[in-house]
Amino acid sequence: MTAAPPRHHKPLPKRFSVALTEEAYANLRALATETGLGNNYVLTVLLEDMDRTIDRDAFLQAARDMLERHRRDDG
Repeated sequence: MTAAPPRHHKPLPKRFSVALTEEAYANLRALATETGLGNNYVLTVLLEDMDRTIDRDAFLQAARDMLERHRRDDG
């Protein structure tokens, strides 16, 4: 049996409500489970270390694609 990863307690002073799709929430929970971090900490790592954790061009294209899908669905 493996030991649980240590819990991290970095202060997170900024709080806000987040709305996610079911798929986004499932991905967030999977990352939280895999890393042993809470949802807030997973989002913090992704955003604080954005230059290391995402391909910016791929992200911007995915954002444009999502906006286009929503325009088509709303139109």
